[in-house]
Amino acid sequence: MAKYRSEKDQFTKPLKRLLTGLILLFLLGFFLIWRIDNPRVERLRTEIFDQIFPTIEWLMMPTANLLDLLENFQSYQNLAEQNQELRSELRQMNLWKEAALQLEQENARLLDLNNVQLDPRLTYITGVVLADSGSPFRQSVLLNVGARDGVLDGWAAMDGIGLVGRIANVGDNTSRVLLLTDTTSLVPAKIHPSGQTTLVTGDHSSAPVLQFIENNKLVKPGDRVITSGDGSVFPAGLLIGQVATDTSDRLRVRLSADFERLKFLRLMRHKPKEQLKDTKQLIVPKPSSRNQTNARTYD
Repeated sequence: MAKYRSEKDQFTKPLKRLLTGLILLFLLGFFLIWRIDNPRVERLRTEIFDQIFPTIEWLMMPTANLLDLLENFQSYQNLAEQNQELRSELRQMNLWKEAALQLEQENARLLDLNNVQLDPRLTYITGVVLADSGSPFRQSVLLNVGARDGVLDGWAAMDGIGLVGRIANVGDNTSRVLLLTDTTSLVPAKIHPSGQTTLVTGDHSSAPVLQFIENNKLVKPGDRVITSGDGSVFPAGLLIGQVATDTSDRLRVRLSADFERLKFLRLMRHKPKEQLKDTKQLIVPKPSSRNQTNARTYD
């Protein structure tokens, strides 16, 4: 067995040496042909390329496809990273947009509270909403102004755009505003341009009901609803909202005030007109001499 292996080694070693020499000669010859600057050698190189490259093109296709796949994968990875960055920027932009809208609304309300005066005879004070004391049975908010600021029961509360409710309870330093959406809230109102009178009744929804309208056919969605001043509950002309209809075609009012973002409320100083109970205290003007002459003539 050892003799067989030695004979095999004696045969293969010279063969390996011969193949190695041939490969080295081929490489040396190829190098010389590649480096020799001669027109004939140049034509020979061209013919060799023409004969070799078409036959090995199909061998290069997998490599080319693999390179294309790697390039496409890198492009996809870059697109995924850019998409992630754009989504992050979009979320941040949405947060900035929401903050800008809130600041815009708050700025509009502050400007309205400071500059707008609905009636020259009406004055107002501004309070900050401290807490929402609403419940399933009572909807109201608490303000940081009270009796020390001269607040009285029954004053109208507005957010600078529309009516919010009225003062229901007054403490020394705080007061509670009963919202229009509360079931105990009843506000006499007038609908324009038809001039129909109505009663805005809260039902714990965001759109109170319009009741006791004389002629519903004259009322259309979008008509303005303002306080009528009847019963001296509120001053006349305060904006409440616009007429709307629900799924059952029931008339409601879409409130102009933004009840979801109540931060500042304007309390209208309103003193109801005093009603005379004793007419005996009235001072009747004396009749003029002309009226006395006419009375004697008739006699």
